[in-house]
Amino acid sequence: AVLLTLLLLFLSGENVELRGQNLDSLVHHAIIFSGNQLKRSLVELDDTLLYPRATDSNGYWMKVAPGDWTSGFFPGCLWYGYELTGDTAFRNAAERWTAGLAGQQVNVHTHDVGFIMFDSYGNGYRIHPNAEYKNILLRSAQSLATRFNPKVGCIRSWDNRKWQFPVIIDNMMNLELLFWASKNGGGQDLYDIAFSHALKTMEHHFRSDGSTYHVVDYDSATGRVLSRETHQGYADESVWARGQAWAIYGFTMSYRETRDPQFLQTAEKAAAYFIGHLPTDGIPYWDFLVPNIERQPRDVSAAAIAASALIELSTYTKNSENKGAYESATKKILSSLCQPPYLAEGTTSSGILNHAVGNYPAHSEIDVSLIYADYYFLESLRRYQRMTLQ
Repeated sequence: AVLLTLLLLFLSGENVELRGQNLDSLVHHAIIFSGNQLKRSLVELDDTLLYPRATDSNGYWMKVAPGDWTSGFFPGCLWYGYELTGDTAFRNAAERWTAGLAGQQVNVHTHDVGFIMFDSYGNGYRIHPNAEYKNILLRSAQSLATRFNPKVGCIRSWDNRKWQFPVIIDNMMNLELLFWASKNGGGQDLYDIAFSHALKTMEHHFRSDGSTYHVVDYDSATGRVLSRETHQGYADESVWARGQAWAIYGFTMSYRETRDPQFLQTAEKAAAYFIGHLPTDGIPYWDFLVPNIERQPRDVSAAAIAASALIELSTYTKNSENKGAYESATKKILSSLCQPPYLAEGTTSSGILNHAVGNYPAHSEIDVSLIYADYYFLESLRRYQRMTLQ
């Protein structure tokens, strides 16, 4: 009842038509702007072996190696740029930047091989199916599967940190590669690994109110939970906004791939918490429970991830009130993201969105453009287009 009240309070806020423009026109404008920014980035980056991650104080992209967890997002942005605009220049660029990640298919040192390869090769294969991309994705899934511990029932997230067997809520996103591979020649074991990981995350990462912990540490020998903590949130018992968005997205995707109703229920619990704690403009602060919250920076990456997830979740829910809540929240979030100050229009940023937060406790990437915020924004624009055409 409390969550429903929060939903109703949020949804009774300002209309999605802002500054005299309806959302369709805002989305159309944002697509044009995004295409221009992607072309600007292509000129700035000049096809190096490094990939954009976050902008510096002058608005230029800071670049990382192909093994960084964010490297797949720029090729993914280019694939979405091609889908949204039909401009073959984006497809050609997407193919070049995707090819630079081929070596990551054998990377067994990160759970984020899912992010790296599925956002790049996965989108490429979806748009232009071919044997090369398929084989690379299948090999990538096998690499990811090596990180699975059957005693824990999960894929290990990080190596060489202070935890014994850490699993972060972000890791739900990497399961999509395994589910895809299991249905494209990779074998039942990949499906079983992904299902097990989602099940254990559902059991151990969630509080009773639908909020999530960032990190759960397990005993690698017994599978026992050792601790529940945060790494990028304000505190162990606070709610890191992007982590909550990962949860909505990850369990929505897991329901799509398995049709297991408990994953749908979990996605809906996560969504109810997220929506019920949003400011009136729909863009969350970086942590939902940080003190002096109105003085804290917003995080457009959390907003964009959630918007994309809520569009999909609205198509699965069996509850008409929930469906309306997800659609209204999506429109509110997108209405804000599609115009300044969150759209980077009129700024020096090479990114598409402004005001993202990477890791606030580490004083890293605060109030900047982040490539994964842009990626999920473009994905949400594409999903919104499809939703309005139905």
